[in-house]
Amino acid sequence: MGLNYAQLHGLTARELISALLRDGFALDRQSGSHRHYLHQDGRRVTVTYHAGSETFRRKTLKTIIELQANWDADDLKRLRLVK
Repeated sequence: MGLNYAQLHGLTARELISALLRDGFALDRQSGSHRHYLHQDGRRVTVTYHAGSETFRRKTLKTIIELQANWDADDLKRLRLVK
């Protein structure tokens, strides 16, 4: 069963980066507008940061959340991204 991305509609780059930091990710490097975050368990997440208030499309969120950060529904609740 997949995650309900309707609840994540309007997630901004600033909110996503804040959740990554709460989960233990740290900024590894930056290349232009791409910020690369690294977790000590080896997970890597790349976030494009053009403006902090820019919202991500659903497909982009799915890639970041499921494939890179490897978060599930419980993680999204714990990180206060959904209710």
